[in-house]
Amino acid sequence: MASLAEIRARLQSAESNKGGQSSGGDNAIYPHWNMDEGANATVRFLPDANPKNTFFWVERAMIKLPFNGIKGEMDSKQVQVQVPCVEMWGDACPILAEVRTWFKDKSLEDMGRKYWKKRSYIFQGFVRENPIGDDKTPENPIRRFIIGPQIFNIIKGALMDPELEEIPTDLLRGLDFRITKTSKGGYADYSTSKWARKESALSETEQAALESHGLFELASFLPKKPGEVELRVMKEMFEASVDGKPYDTERWGQYFRPAGVQAPASSSGNHADVSEDAPVSKPVVNNNDAPFDTDDTPAPTAPIQAAKPSGGQNAQDILAMIRSRQKA
Repeated sequence: MASLAEIRARLQSAESNKGGQSSGGDNAIYPHWNMDEGANATVRFLPDANPKNTFFWVERAMIKLPFNGIKGEMDSKQVQVQVPCVEMWGDACPILAEVRTWFKDKSLEDMGRKYWKKRSYIFQGFVRENPIGDDKTPENPIRRFIIGPQIFNIIKGALMDPELEEIPTDLLRGLDFRITKTSKGGYADYSTSKWARKESALSETEQAALESHGLFELASFLPKKPGEVELRVMKEMFEASVDGKPYDTERWGQYFRPAGVQAPASSSGNHADVSEDAPVSKPVVNNNDAPFDTDDTPAPTAPIQAAKPSGGQNAQDILAMIRSRQKA
């Protein structure tokens, strides 16, 4: 387990570098976003089973691709596919390579944010106080937490506080974390979440669960790293999404699928639905609680003054504008 000093050093290093740059299906995941407004959940984070991970979390970056229904299905509603951003593994992302250029044009910024990567962070630990009445603790009470940037920044900020003497995941002298859900502007707000002030030890029941089940290796819950074929499929899906086309199950279903959509019969079944592990945020006020954010969208540089379109600007016009500019 990494020490508090090592965590602080890594966080400080990450901030310095940043400043210099232009399995689902069960109830192992604790859905804090389902809490009622005004409710509080108390959780106790645990370390990663991987001793090489300095932190007690792993970062996940996903890109959401919306489609106008499913090809061949009548009255199909809009669906969404999540694909992994390969920047998680330090590689160049073919989707973001194109999207980054959109932020140079004011008229394309909103479109850029729509297709920008969404970060979330995977933790594990115990739920000590649970306000969600219909949430049942699984046989293994060590839950996973998918934490968005708003809560994560609170967690990270406290770790850098010099008055914090012990790492919060210490089994005997650790700290609980209280997730508080309020609302702001019609959306869920977790800005009043905070660490407990008093240290506490794990209970005998929690220690027994830890001995019985062991810790998870958090990286095992990240999506599989895409290979060359998957990267080509992701780029093709991205272009189809921007073009306003429907999702093609026969063409892409063996690689990436919307939640609830089965793989085509010819599929080898090797590619799991990467959308299962977290809720899909919906463009409905008061229902946008999924733990994702676009906090790291690039600031526009050297903006290009583009003529404002008359009427609405559709996806085909936007894609044509982008590609004509790239060829120029």
